[in-house]
Amino acid sequence: MRPTVQLPGPALAAAGAVVLAVAGCGRSSGTGHGAAARAASGPTYALMQMNLCLSGQAGCYDRVDYPAGVDDAVARIQGSRPDAVTLNETCRGDVERIARRTGYHLRFTRVIYAGALLPCVRPGGRGLFGDAVLTRAPVVRAETHDFTGQSGPERRRWLCVSTRGGVDVCTAHVNTRSRVEVAGNDAQCAEIARILARRAATRTVIFGGDVNRRRSCAPAGAWTRTDGAGRQAGGLQHVYGSRALREPTARVIPAAHTDHDVLLVRARLAARR
Repeated sequence: MRPTVQLPGPALAAAGAVVLAVAGCGRSSGTGHGAAARAASGPTYALMQMNLCLSGQAGCYDRVDYPAGVDDAVARIQGSRPDAVTLNETCRGDVERIARRTGYHLRFTRVIYAGALLPCVRPGGRGLFGDAVLTRAPVVRAETHDFTGQSGPERRRWLCVSTRGGVDVCTAHVNTRSRVEVAGNDAQCAEIARILARRAATRTVIFGGDVNRRRSCAPAGAWTRTDGAGRQAGGLQHVYGSRALREPTARVIPAAHTDHDVLLVRARLAARR
């Protein structure tokens, strides 16, 4: 949770979007050319990563202008229709509302802060603070655990869901790089790489999250895309994809009601054999 910088409103989202062509860690190169090669590589898969700053207790919350921040998230999802959405700094009631309005399937994980569950405030009644994954495909199972390494007052967690479409979607909001939390950030980054590598051995895997660092946490063989072109805390939100997801492109969309921009990544699903 960090203080926010106010940007122009959602009307500038389309005009301010930036398409990134910079290669990330282990980017798949691909060998085909033209429409035939694109068709052979399979359909696209899109993930939208958002940090919504909804707790009511962070310095960025004034910019949320509740419920405008929630309404904006709904509009962005409805406008892009990604296959999955990863959400950090959310509240259970708010993401349930987002899921209902967009028709997505939801899994949520709560976060412990200073040894206790953290209810969202201003207004109250929005449920507990945590992270979430939304998917268009039905969820067949979900797994969430605390990271082994921890620093600071917030006990960080990871969440992964397996969908009927054959793709695992994971998220996490890890410790910062502050002096107090940097050890936790490094440990959690390494654990993310192990978790994703294990899942990628048998499944197609994509991760989106606020990792609070510019260096990638992706395992070997995976690609990385970030919101490095964003004007708000650029480079801290990452998306990682396994080898079955190819030719990734990233679009950074300015956001007015949180302290991070929106990161939308599209890749091509390799044809199954």
